[in-house]
This record gives sequence, C-alpha cells and structure tokens, in this order.
Amino acid sequence: MNQKIVIVLDCGATNVRAVAINEKGNILAQKSYSNNTQPDPHFPGGLIWDVDVIWSKLVKATKQVLNLINKAEIIGITITSFGVDGAPMKKSGEMLYPVISWACQRTAPIMGNIEKYIPLEKLYEISGVNTFSFNTINKIIWFKENKPEILDQMDHFAFMPSVFTHKLCGEFATDTTMAGTSMMTDIKTRNFSEEILETIGVQNKFPQLVEPGEMVGKINGKASVETGIPAGIPVVATGHDTQFAVFGSGAKENEVVLSSGTWEILMARTANIKTSKELLNQGVTIEFDAIPGLYNPGLQWLGSGILEWIRNTFYTAESNQKDIYDLMVREAEKASSGKLNIELDFLNDNGILSGLGIHTKREEIYRAALETLAKKTKDSLQILEKAGGFTAESVIVVGGGSKNILWNQLREKELDIPVKIIDQKETTVLGAAQIAFMGL
Repeated sequence: MNQKIVIVLDCGATNVRAVAINEKGNILAQKSYSNNTQPDPHFPGGLIWDVDVIWSKLVKATKQVLNLINKAEIIGITITSFGVDGAPMKKSGEMLYPVISWACQRTAPIMGNIEKYIPLEKLYEISGVNTFSFNTINKIIWFKENKPEILDQMDHFAFMPSVFTHKLCGEFATDTTMAGTSMMTDIKTRNFSEEILETIGVQNKFPQLVEPGEMVGKINGKASVETGIPAGIPVVATGHDTQFAVFGSGAKENEVVLSSGTWEILMARTANIKTSKELLNQGVTIEFDAIPGLYNPGLQWLGSGILEWIRNTFYTAESNQKDIYDLMVREAEKASSGKLNIELDFLNDNGILSGLGIHTKREEIYRAALETLAKKTKDSLQILEKAGGFTAESVIVVGGGSKNILWNQLREKELDIPVKIIDQKETTVLGAAQIAFMGL
C-alpha cells in the first residue's frame, strides 16, 4: 500500500460529489453532479431534497472516482453536508417523510411564534443558535403541529449525513456538529437539551450522538455492490460542512475564518463563549467546533451578492467577458475613495447609496461597496471577539471572494491585522478528510 485514501461524500446545496483525498491532503480524484430542491408532493409550495436522487448521484460519482484510484488504498469513507436538514425515519431506513429543505418557507411562521413554546431569550441562552427559520427545531414543531403521527411512528430523526451513513453501513448516528445547528442542543454540555425538548413537548429520537472522527460502522455488502467501495471499509462520522471548512482552513484556536462568497460567513474558533440578548439581537450564532471544547461563534451577511448586482447593473456591456472581475478591480483601484456612501441593511437586503453626482463613475460605486463590506467585516469581528473573549491576530479568507486583491487590501486596512489567503480551495472536504484520518 503506497498511500492511504479517504473518500469524502460531500452533499452541498448546489452540487453533490465524491472526492478521494490522501493523507497529505492531496485530492487524487473527484466527480460532482448538480443538486437542487424538488417540490414537496405532500405540501403545496414546499421544497424537499429527494434523497433517492441524491444517493444515485453520489453512487455514480463514487464509481467514477474509484476508477481513478487504487481501491486497495482506501481506509475510510465519510459524509459531510449542509446543516439543520433531516428526515423522520424507521430503524430499517424507511423514510416517513421527505427531507424538508432549508429553503422551504413553511417553518418561517413557527420561528416567528416560537415563544408560544419557549421564551426566545431562553432558547438562545441554552442553544446559542440564532433565529433562522430553517432551524431543525422548527421542522420538528411543524411535524408536531401538522403531522404528529409521523413523530409517533419514527424511530429516529436523522440529519442528512446520517441518512447516507445508514445507506453505507446500516447504522444511524448524529455528529455533534450537525446537532449543533438544530437549535435544540445545550452549548454547555455539547449534547441535546432535555429542557428544550421537554418545553416543546417532543421526545429525543435523534440517533446516538458521536464526535467527528468516530467510526459509525463498516461498508456493508449492499453498499459495496452499489458504490464499488470494498465491504468492511470503516464509515467515519463527520457532519456540518461549515465546521469542516473552518477546520480545513488551518485556523487555530482564537483564529478567525471569513468564507467569502455570495454570503460572507465570519466564524471564530474559541474555547470561551457566552450568550446574551445583545448577541442575539446582533445575529451571532454559536455552533460546536469539529474538535470538542471549542466553539464557532459566527455572523453572516450578503457579500458577493451585492457585487453581482453592481456587475449586472453597471457592467452590462462587458458582462460576458471572462476577465470581467479583473476589469472591475482594475478600475476600482484607480477610483477615489470616500466620495460615495453606501448604507446596507444586511438583515433585510436593502440599502442606500448616497453622494451620487452627474460625474460619478461605476468604479466608484464598486469601490464604495467593497469598502462598506470591509467595514462590515470589522464590525462583525469586534462582535465575535466580545462573544468569545479573544483578540484576533489575523483573519483567514477562503472562498471566491478571497481572489479579489483589492477587497483583501481594504479588509486588511479596516481590520488593522493581517488578512491571510490560503491556496487550498477545497477546505470542506479537506477538513472532513483530516478528521477522518485522525479518527482512523
């Protein structure tokens, strides 16, 4: 055996893929297919994830990856995915209702009226998770209010990674990083909160709680035939893709990672955390780090989505150019600073652009947006430092927005600390593979 390989199955909202990674962190092969939500056949206007369709794509991708590597070198497989989503299931693997997507709006009224079950401040104090309408707690309550017979019949509520883990080895497990997205855990115990469960009136039917890196089971005969992965290969727990992206970035304790894409997600790794009404109102959400004893307080806001609006509005003539972003940056580098003022309401996706004149140029608008976003990063970092009781010495930037040199310079100017850019783009699958190797 020349090297050791872990297969990472990565189920994202836009793509699902299989990736083969060796112990040095090198991606040896990967194959991906598009992913998208489907209409809920049981609920008009609802959106679901079709697990059978996703599984068929993962199987196809895995077979193609295996054709490019030596299967004898595989020592483990793991699954990572987006948070909060899952399904009510029987022990046999029978799904009692499709996976309700985080994009479905049926749970928004539940989050808006959560205080009929538990005071919002109390819920945040225990869980540390902010008021996102897609939180798992809202889906559980939706079943309680609309389909209580499903809660009675189910043996487990399985998060997405666990759904696929069962297909691989016949076992269910709940990774702590997935549990931490549910708004049903206790940040002090790194476990589900009996107080929250009792208050909303449901039983704890989540599968056994495991830490990232723990072995859940081994590839069974059926999964081996379907995927081509040799029977007996260990199936290792990983979970929420955000946590493994932070881990895979190389961030250490008290370091901060900015995932810069359509949305900017700023997360820290810290051992000290607290909750308060102020942090709740500021939008801070706290999740369990991939390593026990650490937490990931985070904030998110619209990022490149704003810059895309500027591109589509002011750069229409050049919108099809391959180097359109380079053009926008080159122009903005020469633009004057401080002429325009942009005020953005990040929670409600609107804002005000002031200071316009008949001689205003498009690059001045673009630069002003970059400056406003850089200031938002600074403000958010200060909130996270207060929440985690630490002082950041640098910020690691990953994602598509990390390629914008001017944006990074403006961030560094605002933050007054180094902004680090890493070459590794695949931080989620790298982090999941690293945890799997550690566990194995």
